[in-house]
Amino acid sequence: MKIGIPKEVVAGEKRVAATPDSIEKLTKLGFSFVVESGAGDLSDFADSTYRAVGAEVVDDPKSVWAKADIIMKVNPPMHHPVAGCDESTWLGAGKTLISFIWPAQHPDLMKTLAATQATVLAVDAVPRISRAQKLDVLSSMANIAGYRAVIEAAYHFGRFFTGQITAAGKVPPAKVLIVGVGVAGLAAIGTASGLGAIVRASDTRPEVQDQVKSLGAEFLTVDYQEDGTGQGGYAKTMSEGYLKAQEAMLARQAMEVDIIITTALIPGKPAPRLITAGMVQSMKPGSVIVDLAAIQGGNCELTENGKVVVHNGVKIVGHSDFPSRLARQASQLYATNLLHLIEELCPSKAGGEIYVNMNDEVIRGTTVIKEGVITYPPPKPTVPTTPAPQLFAKPPVELPKPAAAHGHGGTDAPASSRSVAIVGLVGAVIFGLIGFSAPAAFLGHFTVFVLACFIGYMVIWNVTPALHTPLMSVTNAISSIIAIGALIQVSSPGILITLLAGLAVVLTAVNMLGGFWVTQRMLRMFQR
Repeated sequence: MKIGIPKEVVAGEKRVAATPDSIEKLTKLGFSFVVESGAGDLSDFADSTYRAVGAEVVDDPKSVWAKADIIMKVNPPMHHPVAGCDESTWLGAGKTLISFIWPAQHPDLMKTLAATQATVLAVDAVPRISRAQKLDVLSSMANIAGYRAVIEAAYHFGRFFTGQITAAGKVPPAKVLIVGVGVAGLAAIGTASGLGAIVRASDTRPEVQDQVKSLGAEFLTVDYQEDGTGQGGYAKTMSEGYLKAQEAMLARQAMEVDIIITTALIPGKPAPRLITAGMVQSMKPGSVIVDLAAIQGGNCELTENGKVVVHNGVKIVGHSDFPSRLARQASQLYATNLLHLIEELCPSKAGGEIYVNMNDEVIRGTTVIKEGVITYPPPKPTVPTTPAPQLFAKPPVELPKPAAAHGHGGTDAPASSRSVAIVGLVGAVIFGLIGFSAPAAFLGHFTVFVLACFIGYMVIWNVTPALHTPLMSVTNAISSIIAIGALIQVSSPGILITLLAGLAVVLTAVNMLGGFWVTQRMLRMFQR
């Protein structure tokens, strides 16, 4: 099969659906490619780089759709300004389209695409399950958007993020508030923390609290008990009581922080209004609001989609093309997601043929039109039933005590006690034999060895399991004190002993350095 990569026609779109690297990997699966000239120019992928990996580059956009069996795009089909017609008219029976579709928001487009008798896979409809994470385009683009939001905020802020003390005076660190801790929010927290800002974050889902703290930010809680976890890991619409408590908390924070980055979105619904005009009015002049939900109405009441506006000295950034502002990186991640999707569609992993298996949960969820038949929305996944929680705990069940044996040869001790007694008796006999036959100097060293084993075992046994790995790396390094013995033996007579001692010195030195190096790496994971 031949895959076509047309040039995006949306104004300001810089991404491309395939990179030379992804094309090279898919070519090994048996696919061939036709790429529209200039498709990757804005992502810094020249036509020559596509030709270098065996792709055919053509000037006519219509010929890309005509030659290809599979079309991979970023944006949904739309009116082509040069050709003067809609891109969907170039689809036909037997062809497959893979791109963003947003089927719930575009019912008319779905009907138009269904009329072409083609098969359409919407990358925005990939199920949010563990097996489909490598296909999750939404997470890839959200990650870039969160990072870019902080960069845009830094550009418009006009001050350092990190605090500094210089000869010219003291510069306080910037205070950043992240509202909504999804993929974009976490990326924004990590970036702002890395730049040295004081970061705070808020989310309706309590389970993200540990993630926020692990990135060095403070998690702000709302004084209202309600869980905002929705289906698929998204947030859900909250109650009126919660929204009032959240508004009060955000109003207090707006007066303190310098930068607010909002990422709150609920699929298929307008963006919730979290930052009111009054909150903007209360912010310090020079503050910045970056609204990642601008394309769906915005989380800020004063956001204007695609514009940067100023109210009371506060800049409100409403860009809707954050991933496209990092076009090369976004194209690489998007192309990698599509590469994994094509691999899922190729059960044989060779031959250059795809099979849309509607019995596969991932493929079924992604496929919104199958040969002209609209298959969206997919059936809800079956949720395993869980037993109802018990309101009262069952009384503990007492195990029957072992009956005492009567008569000759009987004993009251259980089997485990007998085993311990036998082992202890055998150990005592062995130690007694050693004591009678071994030299006095050996007994002293042997006693120290046994006590060290016992104390070491008890110390390790009582350490928290989470610290076992760093603890073992340190003990490995410390246990390499055997190097001292090896150094003493280096000067012993005999070439064999010298060689063995030298080898022991080298190996223990590697063990010591490696142990401390591994420990340091693990400790750095928990540092800002």
